[in-house]
Amino acid sequence: MSAGQAPTRVEQSRSVRRPRLAALDGLRLVAALAVALYHYTTFWTVDAVHTPAYFLPDATRVTIYGFLGVETFFMISGFAICLSAWGRSLGDFFVSRAARLYPAYWAAIVITLTVTTLLPIGGYVPVYDHFSLADIGVNLTMLQEPLGVHPVDNVYWTLWTEMRFYLLFALVVGRGLTYRRAVLFCAVWMTAAVVAPAIDNPVFTMITARHYAPYFIAGIAMYLMHRFGPTPLLWGIVGFSWLISLYSLGERVTLDPGWKVPLWPAALIMTAVYALLLLIALGYTDRITWRWLTVAGALTYPYYLLHQRIGYVIIRHAYEATHLPVGLLVAATMAVMLLPAWLVYRFVERPFGPRLRTALTRGLTAARTPDPTPQSTPTPHQARPPHPHQPPATPHPQTTGPTDPHRTAGPTNPHAAARTTEPSQATWTSDPHGAARTTEPSQATWTSDPHGAARTPEPSQATWTSDPDRAARTAEPAQATPTTHPDHATRTAEPDLADCPPSHRDTSTPSAVSSLVDARTWQGAGIRP
Repeated sequence: MSAGQAPTRVEQSRSVRRPRLAALDGLRLVAALAVALYHYTTFWTVDAVHTPAYFLPDATRVTIYGFLGVETFFMISGFAICLSAWGRSLGDFFVSRAARLYPAYWAAIVITLTVTTLLPIGGYVPVYDHFSLADIGVNLTMLQEPLGVHPVDNVYWTLWTEMRFYLLFALVVGRGLTYRRAVLFCAVWMTAAVVAPAIDNPVFTMITARHYAPYFIAGIAMYLMHRFGPTPLLWGIVGFSWLISLYSLGERVTLDPGWKVPLWPAALIMTAVYALLLLIALGYTDRITWRWLTVAGALTYPYYLLHQRIGYVIIRHAYEATHLPVGLLVAATMAVMLLPAWLVYRFVERPFGPRLRTALTRGLTAARTPDPTPQSTPTPHQARPPHPHQPPATPHPQTTGPTDPHRTAGPTNPHAAARTTEPSQATWTSDPHGAARTTEPSQATWTSDPHGAARTPEPSQATWTSDPDRAARTAEPAQATPTTHPDHATRTAEPDLADCPPSHRDTSTPSAVSSLVDARTWQGAGIRP
């Protein structure tokens, strides 16, 4: 397959048969342990006076590079997020990320605050200790860094970098993640990250995450290799990312632990990480299926969230109580911290992650469902009077047509009610002997009847006229105008209880009247067609 050419279905199906990548979980565990080793052996005072370099002068010159575990995390994240987002909608992508990150994160905040409050330590510790309730609330959102609020634990800064990656990658997921779109995303993001210093805009620099973009991009390209096979284009993306990341290390390796930190070991370590992740992506580690690696990989996220401040507390109190070698205390603390990480995984992530996912999925489903059509409510002038002998309500002010000389608007019958059962813009006219009414929304013209109710039974834009002896009505939507006859009623379309001659009309009940009505249209002086 040539560079840029879409993979074939055979190549697409290769990844479906691949086993779970236990080696990737193992690499994730190594990265978490490297970050913990870096924090325990640099930039804090073990006995409230001396830094770890005082106790471990040689080891700290190696462990100082443990911070590169963060860059390794970002590469793994690019690989894993591309894998998990494939074939998912934007809503599903959002739900999976929130359900994965927040339960363990909330638990870590509560545990860390509890431990550091009950067992405070003095001396220099590179953390902030004075949190208001508002600060804690902001930390629960995971947005403390862009809002300028101190994190409960310093390691949380990487979560904001991850979230920026998710927001950018959501642009592709929303359109549907494909090979071409993933490649285009890598090219555009890399270009934006490279030109960010020249643009010199803080917002643009923040969004592009220029120091860490090469690692995410390399992870995405390696996953495309894993799924579709390597191509010259993908090799080019990985190589370009590697070169840019080596350049960015020069800005990252600016630490001052009391000696000059050389750059070349960092470049060598990152090159080894690139090579190892390539081996995983190309399938050379598929034979590694150790189950314990999968479990260990699941512990890395809570381990990373809990290790720093709680680890400081354990090492300090253990050293003051036992004066054991600092190296031994560091190793023991790294092992002990696996226990709270497992507890969070077992009793927080596993039960509450799926519940949060279900709740968010229901919310998205409800948001996608169209709103039900609201039921119409009659306006006050259309309300039915409680009793036919009570004075009728004032009709709609928009009145047209003939009027009763004894009234200005509305029905004048003291024994009958005038009403509409649905909202209408009807117009009233007078009819001394017949009933007129509307039962559906219409723009019909109303007539007044001193002996009966006024209504029209169907939507219509018909105009009503008066008949001295019969009722006049329209029954179907029409533009027709009924005609009059001195002795008989005039009608169009369907029958109703006012449509037959008086001799055939039983007014005892509406049903009795309607049963005598013929369904055909008739007109004239007693002549049925």
